[in-house]
Amino acid sequence: MNITDSWGHPLIFTRSQTQPRVALFLRNLAGGGAERVMLNLACGIAKQGVKVDLLLTKAEGEYLNRVPDEIRLIDFNAANFGKDRIFNLPTGFTSTGSLPKLISYLKQEQPLALISATHYPNEIAVIAKHLARVPTRVIVSEHTTLSVEAQKVEQVSARLIPMTARLFYPWADGIITVSQGVANDLSKITGIGKERIQVIYNPVITPELFNKAKEAVNHPWFLPGEAPVILGVGRLVAQKDFSTLIRAFAKVRQVKPARLMILGSGRESETLKALARELGIEKDVDFVGFVDNPFAYMQRAKLFVLSSAWEGLPTVLIEALAVGISVVSTNCESGPAEILDNGKYGELVSVGDSNTMAEAILRVLSGHSQLVDSEWLGQFTLDTSIQNYLNILGIGR
Repeated sequence: MNITDSWGHPLIFTRSQTQPRVALFLRNLAGGGAERVMLNLACGIAKQGVKVDLLLTKAEGEYLNRVPDEIRLIDFNAANFGKDRIFNLPTGFTSTGSLPKLISYLKQEQPLALISATHYPNEIAVIAKHLARVPTRVIVSEHTTLSVEAQKVEQVSARLIPMTARLFYPWADGIITVSQGVANDLSKITGIGKERIQVIYNPVITPELFNKAKEAVNHPWFLPGEAPVILGVGRLVAQKDFSTLIRAFAKVRQVKPARLMILGSGRESETLKALARELGIEKDVDFVGFVDNPFAYMQRAKLFVLSSAWEGLPTVLIEALAVGISVVSTNCESGPAEILDNGKYGELVSVGDSNTMAEAILRVLSGHSQLVDSEWLGQFTLDTSIQNYLNILGIGR
């Protein structure tokens, strides 16, 4: 079975007797919050002198070129991740599936720990360890509220998420969630005691974030004298509910001059553009697409709005606070209330309510905003998060 590095060269694994090795496993490095978080985690652990392997079902995505040389990038190149679902084990055990390749990797390399991220990779990780029969500790990390995702995601297979989580998560050697809300939800749907679930906030605030925020942005809306810019960032999918943000912005435009800029790509792009045209605001809405450096846009915008229907711990909300921009967020399950200290550091509004969202935006545009305590933000820094992960791994710092 061939497992290759990022250049397509076959890998020959050799276990290190002197330096611990940790592996991180996820689908790919697409431009989402969980992917950015896992890359930050990999880089942070590597800087502590730990060997790090980044295992990808398929080596693709907007963040792929950010993987530093000291991290070994392993491409399982599985054509269809869904084939590895436990319900299809007979067909999943093929040379193109990620499950047998992960088993092979674990048998040969036997890292100290394997940290997986998001639901389906978590399942594969615990099954692989069970079949490989190795001492590697498997730590699954859950980044969203599974009960809500099971109800809202379009794929029929998503309805099975609570059942498979109940079946497989107890096999894990450690369970991490990115917020208390996710921990409560996971405990409720799986029956796993909260004492087995550890909350570690994501490693979001990094020195790189502040450096990138200072970079120039070539966009005419940020020139002096232009109307204030309201910023939304995220994948253009149902979960992010940008339609509510667009409807709220249309109401804001009836009261104040402003512009809406949305960074991100996704399957709802044309639908959202059509909604802006229908509301007669298309000239004041710019769908920029995915950008490699959203922090520079945050630095220059007047206000950041998170319109999500559900989350785990929305990375972009923390990033916006870090660069000093005022925020409005839905009080969705889960994360925003924890990040904003129940509204102390930003406006919280009901999910899907464009009227209250518009009112909150207008309050901020009129000068009502809250300063964020730097000590509060400290819990979301790279150093704090990495130390918490190292403690779980039993690696001294």
